[in-house]
Parts: sequence; C-alpha cells; structure tokens
Amino acid sequence: MNRTARLYALVEELRAARRRPLTVTALAARFEVSARTVQRDLQALMEAGVPVRCVPGRGGGWSIDPEMTLPPIHLTAEEASALTAVLAASDASTPYAGAARTAAQKIAASMTGPASAAARRLAARIVTVPTRGDAAVRSVVERALADAMVLRLSYTDAAGNASDRVVEPAGLLTADGRWYLIAWCRTRRAGRGFRLDRITAAALTGDRARPHDLTELLLGSAGADAVRPAALAPLTTSGEGTNRRGTESSGRPCRTSAP
Repeated sequence: MNRTARLYALVEELRAARRRPLTVTALAARFEVSARTVQRDLQALMEAGVPVRCVPGRGGGWSIDPEMTLPPIHLTAEEASALTAVLAASDASTPYAGAARTAAQKIAASMTGPASAAARRLAARIVTVPTRGDAAVRSVVERALADAMVLRLSYTDAAGNASDRVVEPAGLLTADGRWYLIAWCRTRRAGRGFRLDRITAAALTGDRARPHDLTELLLGSAGADAVRPAALAPLTTSGEGTNRRGTESSGRPCRTSAP
C-alpha cells in the first residue's frame, strides 16, 4: 500500500473506531508498517487539517471526531479531473486559496484507481502564471465575511487614488478573472465594490456588520447582472438571497472598480 492510500485508510480506520482510541502500535500492526511511520502519517494528517487527536494515559490512543469529517466520497475520473482544473485556478489572489490547497490534499489522499490517475495526468499538464495577491489581506477579508465583522480598508482605485474605508462585507463577486469584495461602505454611505488585489491593508474593527442583500447592493453597477454560479446551487438554501435577520438593506447601487 502506498502512502497516499495508507493515509486515506488511516482516516477511515480512526473514523470506524469512533470513541475507542487506537494506539500507534495497533495501527502499525494493522497497516504492517513501523510505529514511526504511523506517527509520521498522523502528523501529516494533522497538518492537512484532519481532526485527529491523541488521548494520553492508560486506555488512550488516537481517534478522530466523526462529526468533523465527511463520509467517503467516490469520484468518477471526470469529476476528479474537473476538481483538479478548478483547484488549479486558486492562487494568491483567490479568496480561500489556503483552504482550497488543504482540500486538494485531502481529495488527493482519498482518491484511488481511475479517478486518481485521471487527476494526476491532468495536474501534470496544467501551468499558471502567478498573480499578485496579499495573503494577509485576503485572510482578514475571509474572516470578516465568515464572522460578519466590519472591516477597515486601505484601498487604491483604478486611477491610483488611495483612500481609507470602513465597510460592512456583504459578499464576493468574481468577473473576468478578478475578485471583488462587495460591501456597504460606511465612509461613503453606499454600496461599493473593492477589487481584492487593490486592497493594500485590511483590519477587523471588532464591530458586527449589519446584514445586507448582495443583489440590492449591486443594483445600478457593472455587476448588476451577476448571478449565483449554478455549481453552488446544492450548497445554498431556499431562504438565502434575502437578509437572514429580516432587515432591509439600503438598496443603493454598488460601484465596482473597473479591472
């Protein structure tokens, strides 16, 4: 068994054990490898974000929280190739690029057979020209969106004019290979779009952001015709698209900077 297949099998072994921790010795015997190899594998899983944990003491060992992981997903060769192409498009300027990389590692570790072979063949044929992107800025924006927090931004527009803004994030817009943060700008008291690679600094203010309807903020802007990608439909609920707390947004148009 190669290492990739063993990592996948190790996760499944820990998942099956549920609340009964397994010792390194038991896992080494199960996979017919040394205890040191198992320890390296467990470390690799932790670095990849898999929620494995060690319970010390008598009766302890290694386990995994089944509620924190997905069940096995069996991909076809075509699906594996599609995911490979999509993940290849994630670079420093793409939101959640770090999480995409760890997701790719987990997917690669879980794939076997034709799906794995197809993904690896395609991966060897894809190259990309890196684009500029500030990882620290992107990380702050990601957190603000996830936790509904107000942001303080330093921004440079297409004409080279710099300004400081305080904004309430509403969502993300992608167009022509560019990503924009769509937000209610407290400074301008209107909806605005900020191209991510033009945000030179970002910091959380500690204030909670009010809910804003993304569609309404885009009215009258270059992004007014934006639609939710069809591929995301299974992830959305019927209630999304309206303000979650029933609060009406301003309805003022958002100005999106030209690429």
